[in-house]
Amino acid sequence: MSDDALAEVADEVAACRACPRLVAWREQVAAEKRAAYADWTYWGRPVPGFGDPAARVVVLGLAPAAHGANRTGRMFTGDRSGDVLYAALCRAGFANQASSAHRGDGLRLTDCWITAGVRCAPPGNKPTPAERDTCQPFLERELALLPVRVVVALGGFAWDVALRVLGKPRPKPSFGHGAQAWLGGVALLGCYHVSQHNTFTGRLTEAMLDDVLARARALAELD
Repeated sequence: MSDDALAEVADEVAACRACPRLVAWREQVAAEKRAAYADWTYWGRPVPGFGDPAARVVVLGLAPAAHGANRTGRMFTGDRSGDVLYAALCRAGFANQASSAHRGDGLRLTDCWITAGVRCAPPGNKPTPAERDTCQPFLERELALLPVRVVVALGGFAWDVALRVLGKPRPKPSFGHGAQAWLGGVALLGCYHVSQHNTFTGRLTEAMLDDVLARARALAELD
């Protein structure tokens, strides 16, 4: 039942044209392309969540990358951020393989669902508050359909989105790498985003990411 309902949400996500600025940008990128992907037919639409319908751990990102998920149609697929994330998910036992190139590459997730606060690639990787709010019902519906126990927020934007959806405790829990808050029986974990800036500079190391995912497994009682 949840499989069908999640598929319905995915179809609605992919058909959404609610935010004119995002529609224009994602379609411009899909038409102009990057030289390295000139032979690709870009997805160029909002990107649905992806993973195991029985997931107890949800990984929440910011938005699709212009030449990553906006090209491939799957979250964190086809860019270096995704390479880092899926390698870590594989080490942690959430993914069956350590790489993500395209939607038909055989990648499967177990007990993990990957989604984002905004479903369209935004200019400058910066959605507006109005765009965030317009997308929020999609996330609310996904989380309601999943037996989620843990949300791993990749970055401060995702942390704030999770607080808006799961609850707004006072005082507001501050984002930080390794931060933790309990919201209505769901554990929210903070993790620096797997962006190239963070991984190339060492702000986020492999060990740091592995530690957060190990804590997510423990809190979800998967081990």
